[in-house]
Amino acid sequence: MVDVNKLEFGIETFGDIIANEDGSLKSAAESIRQIIHEGEVADQYGIDVIGVGEHHRPDYSVSSPETVLAAIAAVTKNIKLATAVTVLSSDDPVRVYERFATLDGLSAGRAQVMLGRGSFTESFPLFGYDLIDYDDLFNEKLELYDLLRKEKPVTWSGKFRASLKDQEVYPKTEHGELETYIGIGGSPESIVRAARFGYKVILAIIGGQADRFKPYIDLYHEAAKELNMPEYPVAVHSHGFIADDEDEAIEVAFKNIKANFDRIGLTRGWAPMSREQFDNETKVGSFYVGDPETVAQRIARTIDLLDLGRFDLVYGAGNQTAAQRERMIELFATKVIPRVKEILLEREAAK
Repeated sequence: MVDVNKLEFGIETFGDIIANEDGSLKSAAESIRQIIHEGEVADQYGIDVIGVGEHHRPDYSVSSPETVLAAIAAVTKNIKLATAVTVLSSDDPVRVYERFATLDGLSAGRAQVMLGRGSFTESFPLFGYDLIDYDDLFNEKLELYDLLRKEKPVTWSGKFRASLKDQEVYPKTEHGELETYIGIGGSPESIVRAARFGYKVILAIIGGQADRFKPYIDLYHEAAKELNMPEYPVAVHSHGFIADDEDEAIEVAFKNIKANFDRIGLTRGWAPMSREQFDNETKVGSFYVGDPETVAQRIARTIDLLDLGRFDLVYGAGNQTAAQRERMIELFATKVIPRVKEILLEREAAK
């Protein structure tokens, strides 16, 4: 049963390059500064979390999300600061810990690590890793990160980095531990791994109906029980776009989400997104698009169906304008989130 009082809502951006009103594109630097402003706006409206993605390609502006989050920390008071995700496989766990511990200190305990293997692979050759080691890299580095997260002297050896012997790593956090999620695309092995390490889980549902992820969530809880590890409410993130007018929301989202997915699909062998496919995703799939009431109804259904503890809306996909992005954040905070809670309470009362 969903506890509405503990339910969290977040927004996430992958750092898409922002469009000017005339259709031209802003620079990466301008886009980064706009994201910082959006974090400030989200904090003012009371959104719980902002997540910033890590990418190393020209269509995204952020390759160092912790730096952007540190800038957001300086202009906000309450919002949690997450990555979406940190590609641990091509990073150094020691440096990941150090950067997030620093962010945690800057933000008075608001840093949130979201670790993943990465659905984009540009970082692997960039930092000298072979994709043939894709799974082994993540497994080994997660084991080291888990030791570092305990903030005690670490003795460790592995294949992909230098060994450590009774090594202290600094700075220590004020609360003794970094809040950590594992970002999961939907493999049973990933779910069980997260449970084994005792980490929180965020599911990336970027296509198809949310119903198909129910078995994964059940598996997470079953594995946690069997392993005698803590169980946490599961989080989900999905793409969406909200506007005051339903038709406007659909047209803006189709233009931008299609362009975004088609661009990625060129390197992954996906067929271009059809209007039929897009419409199906907005009606029953993983795109939360429409006016505030439409989006609230669909988010409430997903939260109720999957018994979630957190829902993050991936905003700004494609080349939306700053005005469109900011209005979406405002509507999400002031219209959608309160309405979702209201719907969930109504459903609970009717049971």
